[in-house]
Amino acid sequence: MPVRIYLTDPVCLEVEGRVFDDWRRVGRQGRLIFAILVAEHLRPVAVDELAEELWPDQLPASSERTLSALVSKLRSLLDQAGIRGASLINAFASYQLRLPGDAVIDIETAVEAIDRAEGLLRGANHGEAVGWAWITHQVLRRPFLVGEDGPWATRKRAELTEVLFRAHECLSELFVWNGEPAMAVWHAEHAIAMEPYRESAYQHLMRAQAASGNRALAFKTYERCRCVLIDELGVSPSPETEAVYRQILEA
Repeated sequence: MPVRIYLTDPVCLEVEGRVFDDWRRVGRQGRLIFAILVAEHLRPVAVDELAEELWPDQLPASSERTLSALVSKLRSLLDQAGIRGASLINAFASYQLRLPGDAVIDIETAVEAIDRAEGLLRGANHGEAVGWAWITHQVLRRPFLVGEDGPWATRKRAELTEVLFRAHECLSELFVWNGEPAMAVWHAEHAIAMEPYRESAYQHLMRAQAASGNRALAFKTYERCRCVLIDELGVSPSPETEAVYRQILEA
């Protein structure tokens, strides 16, 4: 049974059916170090990078000693969890968490799943794509490290937000294909809420509304998109957006 690690809330690990989600022993900072080392397990993470994340405003004089103590507690917790084949290595002023080859990390699974879904969609394998896109949505609809706003957490959260956006767009297209326009509209609206200046999300919403038989609403979405772009960015809709509009108009 593979080790499963969840970095979306609640952060936890599952080892041989046992769930470890009590971080009181290592505290908030220990949990954060764990999340960074898991997410970056393919590379060593410099001590300075960890310190910047733990103390983004001001580095305390005891930072090196405190970090060493936190890693020691974390190593003890991992030993207690009994993750076979895992090791937390300290070398060249950096730390690296080496995990078993079959370890499953939720955010990695989400990224791999949307890559596969989009590839299947490009190949017109809609039926196979649905499940993969849904995996990404189910993982990343959960928040990532709530309350952590250091540079690494902020950057990683932005990366995962982009992946979730891709899942919403993918699912919107897939639900149109599957004859479920209401769900397609739902996902397209969520994509727009996440990225209000991304025209592709409006294109998906227009197609979904047209598929539901409401061309008038699709035209309103086009106008909504046009106004946002002109008023906020000073640009007109792209040829791709205009093409979707004309396609619906002429249908």
